[in-house]
Amino acid sequence: MSQEFRAPRGTFDLLPPRGEAVLAIRDALSAPVRRAGYGYVETPIFEDTALFERGVGESTDVVTKEMYSFSSRGGDELTLRPEGTAPVLRAVVEHGLYRQGLPIKLWYAGSYFRYERPQRGRYRHFSQVGAEVIGTDDPTADAETIVLAMDAYQALGLTGVRLLINSLGSDESRPAYRSALRTYLRGLDLDDDNRQRVELNPLRVLDDKRPEMQKALHDAPVITDFLAADDRAHHDAVRSMLADAGLSFTDEPRLVRGLDYYTRTLYEFVHEGLGAQSAVGGGGRYDGLAEIIGGPRLPGVGFALGVDRTLLAMEAEGLQLPAGPRVEVFAVPIGVDAARRSFALVTQLRRTGVAADLATGRGLKGAMKAADRSGATYAIVLGDRDIVAGVAQIRDLRTGEQQQLPLSDVVAELRRRLRKDG
Repeated sequence: MSQEFRAPRGTFDLLPPRGEAVLAIRDALSAPVRRAGYGYVETPIFEDTALFERGVGESTDVVTKEMYSFSSRGGDELTLRPEGTAPVLRAVVEHGLYRQGLPIKLWYAGSYFRYERPQRGRYRHFSQVGAEVIGTDDPTADAETIVLAMDAYQALGLTGVRLLINSLGSDESRPAYRSALRTYLRGLDLDDDNRQRVELNPLRVLDDKRPEMQKALHDAPVITDFLAADDRAHHDAVRSMLADAGLSFTDEPRLVRGLDYYTRTLYEFVHEGLGAQSAVGGGGRYDGLAEIIGGPRLPGVGFALGVDRTLLAMEAEGLQLPAGPRVEVFAVPIGVDAARRSFALVTQLRRTGVAADLATGRGLKGAMKAADRSGATYAIVLGDRDIVAGVAQIRDLRTGEQQQLPLSDVVAELRRRLRKDG
C-alpha cells in the first residue's frame, strides 16, 4: 500500500485563492518601504549556525529550543534561518555595502523556520516581510521604520493594530537595570528555565507570557527608570516623531522580544483578533550586532512583519482578502482546429498585457462554466466553422451580449474594450 504524504506538523499548504491573497498581502506590506527607497536583498535560506548563536543570543529560546540545525555532507554546521536581521547584516558586512555610503536601506521577504509548539498564528514555517536601516543611530530611522510598517497595515484596511513601544537602553543603561531586575527575580519562586535565564539574561524572563508569570512580574523594576540621559533623549525623540506623524502608541516598559541583539528602541504591533499570538509584527534597534558577527560598528534598526498573521488579522476584522490578478478574457474553443487557433489568440493577448486563459479538453457547456468561474469580462467563442468563415464570437460575460468579429480584429477589439472598461 502506497504511503500518503502530508505537510509536516506545524506547516501548511497555501492553495488558491488564499495563496493569491498571501502574495497580495506580501506586496502591500513591502509597498511603503519600496516607495521610501529601500532596496531589495535576498539571503540564503540557511546560514552558518554560529551566525544565529552569536547574533540572536545563546540564551534565547530561538537558539536553545527552536532552530532547525543540521550538518551538511561537507561537515558544515548550518541552520534554517529563524529570523532575517542577522543574515541581512551578515550580507552587508561580507560584501562591504557600508563602503558605498550610509545609511543602507534594505527590505526583504521570505520564509523562516522555528521549531515551536504549533497553534493558531504560530507555525514552524512562516512568512515575513522585513526592512532594515543600517549605519545610523539617528532616532529618525527608528521612527521611519515604525511609520512605514503602520502605513502598510493601514493600507490593507486594518484598524485594530496597536503599537507598543519601549526602550531597552544602551550599554550605559542596562547594567544597572539588569542588576536591579536580577535581584528582584531571585526573590521569586521560579521554575528551572527561568532561574537559568535570571543568571544568563534576566530580560528573557520578562518575555514569559504565562499569566502567573506576568502577575509575578507586576512589581518588577522597569528599564525606563534606569535610562541614561542619551538613551532617554533618543527614546523621547522617537516618541515625538511618531506623535508628529499622527501615530498613537502605548508605552510598554516591560516589552522585550525574543532576540538578544536589541538596544534602545523596541516596538511591537499587536492585534487582539489573533488570540494568544497577538503580535503581527515588530522590530527595534540593534546597534551592536554588526560587531558581534565580526563587522565594523554599524548601528541599525528594522522590523519584521508576519504575512500569515496579517492575513489572520484581516480575517478577524472581516476584511475582504485581496485577490490576485483577474483573468480578463477566456477563450472557448469548439473543435481541434479551433483549439489551436484559440491558443494563438490567447498567446497574442497575453503578450500585449491582457490576462487571458482558455478551456482545454471540455465541451461547450463545461467550457462556458469555466469561463464564468474565471471572472473574465469577455469570452472568445470559436468553432471550426468560424475559422472557415474567418470570424469569432465575442461574448460580454456581464450582459450575455454576443458579437461576431473578423478573426483578424479580435485582439485589437478586445484590448480597446478593456481599456474603455478600465
